Amino acid sequence: MPITTCIFDAYGTLFDVTAAARQAAAEPGRETLAANWADLAANWRFKQLQYTWLRALTGDHCDLWQITQDGLDWALEAAGLLGDADLRARLLQLYWELSSYAEVPKMLETLKKNGLNTAILSNGSPDMLAGAVNSAGISGVLDDVLSVESVGIFKPAPAVYDLVGARFNCAKSEVLFVSSNGWDACAAAGYGFHSVWVNRAADPIDRLPAVPQHFMSDLTGIPDLAARL
Repeated sequence: MPITTCIFDAYGTLFDVTAAARQAAAEPGRETLAANWADLAANWRFKQLQYTWLRALTGDHCDLWQITQDGLDWALEAAGLLGDADLRARLLQLYWELSSYAEVPKMLETLKKNGLNTAILSNGSPDMLAGAVNSAGISGVLDDVLSVESVGIFKPAPAVYDLVGARFNCAKSEVLFVSSNGWDACAAAGYGFHSVWVNRAADPIDRLPAVPQHFMSDLTGIPDLAARL
């Protein structure tokens, strides 16, 4: 059965999650951040992900904006910057304005020209995702933005992936799912989607029960892959 629907994770896949720390570090007066912004960005992202998994296990759900703030506070403390309230506010502001990766607009435009459904499926809250989509200027090439808030649990819970079939009335075999998170791509493959891991950092594959069927270093080849399947 051919691919009819292309689904994308948001943070790290379409949107560059390091952009907030990198941009803040380049601003005047941020010399301390400039010295270790990459470590802060990595810690912030790791804690953000870790807290989604832990909250899913314990049933203590909250939206991703709260988790994003909690993860940042941990990262700021680890960097010795927790007392800098202005920096904290600036980083959080910039997170609502994350830039997309350079190839994203053209890639999505090509998928739409080819007649495919396109959507985001994300742990992000609807307002966070709306901010990122609007900032990147890609709302016109997305059919929908699906958030875990409609089911109250984070990925990789199967209930999250169920949202795709419910929205587009498609079989699992019609879906090409794309994520930069190895664990997400693995879970999607186990769920029954055609799964692509966009491995920008050339990381080792996660040791999980399922393995993505496809591997890429960026999103440029997604339209060609969707057409071949």
